[in-house]
Parts: sequence; structure tokens; C-alpha cells
Amino acid sequence: MNRSQNSRRSFLRNSLFAAGAASVATLQTSPSQVMAQSSEGTPVLAPPMTSEPINIGSNTLSEGPLKAAVEAAARQLPLSGSYGGVAASSFKPTLARQLGVPEDYLYISPGSGPALGWAVQSFVSPTASLVSADLSYEAGWRAALKKGAEVIKVPQNSDWSHDVRGMCAADPKAGVLYICNPNNPTGGITSRADLEYALANKPEGAVLLVDEAYIHFSDNAVSAVDLTMKGDVIVLRTFSKLYGMAGLRLGYAVARPELLEKIKLLAIDDVSSTTYAAGLASITDENLVPQRRAYYGKVRRDTVAWLEAQGYECSVSESNCFIVNVNEDGREFKRKLATYGINIGRTWVGYENWPRLTVGTEAEMAKFREAFTAVMAGKLGPLPMPEPRVAMLDGRFEDAIGAEHGLYELGSRIC
Repeated sequence: MNRSQNSRRSFLRNSLFAAGAASVATLQTSPSQVMAQSSEGTPVLAPPMTSEPINIGSNTLSEGPLKAAVEAAARQLPLSGSYGGVAASSFKPTLARQLGVPEDYLYISPGSGPALGWAVQSFVSPTASLVSADLSYEAGWRAALKKGAEVIKVPQNSDWSHDVRGMCAADPKAGVLYICNPNNPTGGITSRADLEYALANKPEGAVLLVDEAYIHFSDNAVSAVDLTMKGDVIVLRTFSKLYGMAGLRLGYAVARPELLEKIKLLAIDDVSSTTYAAGLASITDENLVPQRRAYYGKVRRDTVAWLEAQGYECSVSESNCFIVNVNEDGREFKRKLATYGINIGRTWVGYENWPRLTVGTEAEMAKFREAFTAVMAGKLGPLPMPEPRVAMLDGRFEDAIGAEHGLYELGSRIC
């Protein structure tokens, strides 16, 4: 596999096209909008290029929450003058029953991102490292660096799975082994057998942290939730991805109560009653997960097949994202696509030619293919090419030197 060599280079944030967004109305497009079927079987309009850019860069779903979830949140809104409510009190026991764990094994958080940071910082230290795949989601890396912990990155296997044997052997004093399954940004999955190996062979005292933010999209990934009752395992999940609730902020951690108590020392409880209402409606709809999994799985397979037919290598994914080798600097390619109002994801250190793509609706991916073809033919769109920007993980921007030396590589090593 022809992968770029590792280097200390900064990367772009999802919103590179923002500088040209105000000029989107100047685009000349057909008055008719492209139609697609949503995962619920209802028509979805591709965001027209005459109004706003298409975002296939942040791993969210433009179709948003289930209709019943929106209605549940709307019914809760007039009752928001008081705390809690029926949905808030019903959500946790309902979720516990579905997962097959005791209720005290659950901690509800505003998305899984904060819980990831809290979990990492609870179990790493200057003498207890974070061991992660290379490449993987970086929020845990940053949380570890804030605690003065070393970040050890173990290259993935050739099939895009985690090298759990390498991870277990990377540091006998590791505090956390982080496995994102399916992985972000590649979409690769790590087998149940490998998860069990990691639990049995991780360094003594280390916590196995399994991030299942994208597991609802996968046909073959097996959850580690039941492993939480067998050892020091924390599983994270979110409603920001398949459930389409990124803006509502809902997620949870599953672990033994004594592990959750350590996380709670850092945690902030601020999930709203409207969010609970939407979440409860979502988990009680038996069709939502299988319908959206099937829909976005087909769009992903079709998109990957199209790219590979054009000669562009893609990661093997079972998620709503994957990376593609565009055979040029991915940051520059991202800027070029932005001239068509198409926002794709960032690149990772060592994979500078491999930007991440989020799988959108059929209509959104049709627009992506049009823009991709034009850019590869050397044609830019009518929007101005945005200026390069260097992004921090929390969405704020800093200068290139700060990002280069203070955020991703300082205190970390590749092994």
C-alpha cells in the first residue's frame, strides 16, 4: 500500500470553505434540486449549492434526527421551565435494558467526546501512557497530553484493523489502550477476538477504552459492552452519528461503577430534557438503526466502488466515513473542492494524501462525484479558494507553529 511517510505537518479544519460561503449564491446551477431517499424512506433534498455548502467532512448526517425524535423534543420544550421530566427519568433504564447491563454501569454525557476526554484523563499520567492506533481519532491524544502523559501510536494492520498485539506490548506501564471500533477516520473494524485479546493481555492496571461511536453503521463489528462486566473496560457511544443528533449532544459511557466514579470526578452533567426526549424516541424505534445502516452502507459501497474504479485507493470501511488517496496533498484538494461548495474532512499526520470523506445522502454524494471529477480535471469552481487554516481539535484556530509543536506530536512517539 502506497502510504505517505510520517512528517510533522499541520492539517485543516472542516470549515475551509467558510471564506467563500457568502458567495455561494453566485453559483449557476439547475433550478431543480437533486432528490434522494432518506434512510426512513422519505425524500431528502441535497443541500442546493445556491444556499449552503454540502458538508461531508464532519461525520454527521444532514437528514438529522428521526422525525419522532424531533416531535418528542418539541413536546418537551414547553415543559423546560423545570428540570428533568419523564424522558429524562426513562432514558437511562430503557437504555440499560437494551444493552443488557445494570443501570449503574451507565453514565450519560453530552455526546461521547467529553466522556472520551474525561476517561483518558482519569487513567493516564506522566508515568501512565495512552496507547492508540496510528491513525485514529485524536481527541484522546490531546486529553492525554494535557495530563502530561506520553501518547504512543501503533501503526494499523494492513487491513485497517488495530494491531492489538503491538498495542498491548507498546508500554508495560500504559494507563489506557484506546480502540476506536469502527475506527475514525478509516472506518476499519477490529475483531471481537482481538478485543478479547486486548482485555486479556493489556498491561496490568491499564483500562481498555473502546470507542463505539460508529458501531451502528457496521454489519460486522461486535460490541465490547458485555466485556465491561469482565474487566477494566469502558465503552463509549454517541447519538451524534447514526442517530443524527450531533447538535443535541447526547452520548454515554458503559463501565463498572468504580470506573465511572473516577470519570465523574471530572465530568459535567448538562444533558437537556429536550435531548433526553429525542434520545428516548430514537432508541425505542426498532427500525431506525437497521434502516440507516442499510441506507448509508449502500451509499458508502457505491461511493468507494466509484472512486476505486477511477483509480483512487480507499480504506476498507464499515462506518459513515473512510479515507481516500487522492494522490496529492489532501489539504490542497480539500480547498479545491471547496470552490464547488463541497466540504470534505481533514488529513492525518503520515497520511497527507488521504483526506477523510463522510458518507452523505445519495444526492450529496452525487454532487461530490461531480465536483471530484471536475477538480481532478484541473477545473476549479466559482467560489474563491479559501485560505489555509490550521485547526485545533476543539474547533479553535491557532498558528501553524503552535499546532505543529504543541498539539499532535509533542510528547508522543510512533512505534
